[in-house]
Amino acid sequence: MSISDLFDSGFRNRNKGHFSAIVRVALADGKISEEEQKFLDKLAIKLEISEQEYEEILENPTKYPVNPPLLHTRRLERLYDLARMVYADHELGESQHELLRRFGVALGFTPGNIQYIVDKALSLVQLNVDLDTFIYEMQNMNR
Repeated sequence: MSISDLFDSGFRNRNKGHFSAIVRVALADGKISEEEQKFLDKLAIKLEISEQEYEEILENPTKYPVNPPLLHTRRLERLYDLARMVYADHELGESQHELLRRFGVALGFTPGNIQYIVDKALSLVQLNVDLDTFIYEMQNMNR
């Protein structure tokens, strides 16, 4: 096995873990809304999730672990995707909030301030900011 095969395998597994985390958020209220389904379809393409992998993850979204990226910017990108999924149907339930807090900690954000981070992320998503604005605002939220 070559180094590029190892890199590709690890990269794909991280993407599957990220996608399965987002599916778990979508299923937090017991159903996937039309808006959530559209978001999942687009994200699957972006993350290079095959149709077979998509179906496997829908059947068992806990199959893949959340693998936090090393770079803070990449963690913010993942948080952005998760927050967008939580807000996809424009309804924020407590189970969705709790799941986002747990995934935030799994992504490597500090448990002591995860509530503040999640609240800030959701407020930015409600404002419909783009990824670049989200990252900028999250990196500068204490200034």
